[in-house]
Amino acid sequence: MEKRVLGRTGLEVSVLGMGGLFVSNIGGKGRDEACHAVRRALELGVNYVDSAPTYADSEEVLGMALDGVPRESYYLSTKLGGRPQPFNPKDKDALRRSVEESLRLLKTDYVDILMIHEPDRPGQYDWWDDYDTFHGPVVEFLEELKAEKIIKFTGLGGTTAYQLPHIMATGKYDVVLTAFNYSLLWREAAIAIFPEAKKQNMGLIIGSPLQQGALSRRYAEIETGAWWLSPPRQEQYKWLYKYLDEINLSLPEAGIRMVLSNPDVSILLMGARSLEEVEQNVKSIEAGKLSPEIQSELQKIADMVPFRPSEEPFGLPFGHKFFGIGHA
Repeated sequence: MEKRVLGRTGLEVSVLGMGGLFVSNIGGKGRDEACHAVRRALELGVNYVDSAPTYADSEEVLGMALDGVPRESYYLSTKLGGRPQPFNPKDKDALRRSVEESLRLLKTDYVDILMIHEPDRPGQYDWWDDYDTFHGPVVEFLEELKAEKIIKFTGLGGTTAYQLPHIMATGKYDVVLTAFNYSLLWREAAIAIFPEAKKQNMGLIIGSPLQQGALSRRYAEIETGAWWLSPPRQEQYKWLYKYLDEINLSLPEAGIRMVLSNPDVSILLMGARSLEEVEQNVKSIEAGKLSPEIQSELQKIADMVPFRPSEEPFGLPFGHKFFGIGHA
């Protein structure tokens, strides 16, 4: 599998990484299947695994799956945020307990990258004492962990397209993970996050390249009516489906290869739930980058809706009768 350098970390990482959200009990297929999926990913050349305390039992499942695998054969990333409850992002003692719990669950004595989770959404986690310099106790805590060799590098894991770059610009972090903002139809991360990552020489990781399922398969609602989607977005979906039919390319393969085609991206995280899905994603990676002509046509379709409509649900509820606006 192709490897790329993860920015200033210097780590040579597989372009396809294993996202830990869906090996958890959030929509997963059970721990046995999850462990098989993780181990198969490593067999096929994946050497980057990502998790977080807020991904249900993901860290515990990954600890089981990676038990006995030589630690030097993969890079491991997890996050700070949401644990212990009630969560106080400015309590360094609580943050240390969270890291210690991550290490216990993951069955390791260090993580390669520790990210601040959702540093760009104050309504979720109020990390910062000063929102001009983005300084808070967590900054000092990360430096302590580095000195103790509990972590090697630091990162930011966010979901906004325009708030996150201001935190990146402090120059204090080695890696950025941006989710939901770079895929076939959603590309706002390219406007401000990508240039700032290049300026800071940060490793760039793409989360949810298939929009947590919204681009993993075709949905009848696009034709029969998805009232929660704006008319321009519905029309954009129709054009995407039509074009992929013309070039005989599946939706998930197109989505993965589109992200792969951008040389600025270090890693794209797959949300595979099973061994079969892992193998499908690896097969898409092995097919290589898309031709410039296909990339150009896909960009034209993306440009039909260049910005996320204000009323668009953050997690698109295809296949669900009822849903919560803003649920990710």
